[in-house]
Amino acid sequence: MNKFKGIALITVMLVVALAATIATHMLARVQLEVKKSANIRFNQQAYWYAMGAEAFAKRVLKTSFEDEPAKTTLEQFWAQDETTYPVPYGEITGKITDLQACFNLNALRNNASKATKDKTPAHTAFQELIIALNIEGVDAFTAEYMTDALSDWLDSDTSIVSAGGAEDSDYSAKEHPYLAANYYLASVNELRVIEHFTKEVIQALKPFVCVLPNTNLHQVNINTIPSDKPELLQALLAISRSEAELALSIRDVEGFDNVDAFFNMPEVNKLKITDEQKQQFVVDSQYFKLSTVATFNNSYFYLNSMMQMNDDNQIKVISRTIGRD
Repeated sequence: MNKFKGIALITVMLVVALAATIATHMLARVQLEVKKSANIRFNQQAYWYAMGAEAFAKRVLKTSFEDEPAKTTLEQFWAQDETTYPVPYGEITGKITDLQACFNLNALRNNASKATKDKTPAHTAFQELIIALNIEGVDAFTAEYMTDALSDWLDSDTSIVSAGGAEDSDYSAKEHPYLAANYYLASVNELRVIEHFTKEVIQALKPFVCVLPNTNLHQVNINTIPSDKPELLQALLAISRSEAELALSIRDVEGFDNVDAFFNMPEVNKLKITDEQKQQFVVDSQYFKLSTVATFNNSYFYLNSMMQMNDDNQIKVISRTIGRD
């Protein structure tokens, strides 16, 4: 009898231990599900904070252009530095930048005649920009090859621009083969898969270039080019860095009412800029980017919104990217 009692006790203890283990596991899973549910709610709230920032930015841009419809300048309200606003259980940080104060990589799409090998100002300017950045190991020939490879990636055919270009035959021969897009870029990061472009070159280019979706627009706003980025003006006008720095330093904070006002300045007029080079510039912008970071209860949401100003002064969002840029 004592033996049977001992076996029964051990059995009961095993059952209790098993039940305790199962209960502990179930409790842990319930806690995990509750935590996941809370994280989803927090992230969703952070998302709506970011969307609120987008709506506010649209209003700011519209108000700025109602006051000054003919030009876009760094003195306008939208052109503030990164700003943070407190909200319940979190904060919203946002910054609006002018996407016509940088070089549109899509401007190289169909920009050269394959028959005559003529190069447009956009093609020449991009090549000059790479050279102006003084990247180690990158000379004029390498810059030309990169420019030609990008043109081939963007154009709609499969023929090579020049010896430095690259098309389907080049990409399909790689260890992990693929084909040229033969279409507009969607992100600056696409340069990683284009022939000749290295990590160092892409990192050096990022502060100076951007991607305007589905357009090869090549119009840079002379009023909003940052003073600390003279390399962009240097490349567009094929002038020296010191001449570009001087031109940006004498620019009035209120900007120019028209392009001729800039090129008629004595310091710029003496540079003998061609009419073709002048056509690269405008004084008003259509494209803007809002970079937003919204937090709620330690949950972060990153949103990059690209906006376009219509002819009727209405702002529309043309693309959204979630995550760090």
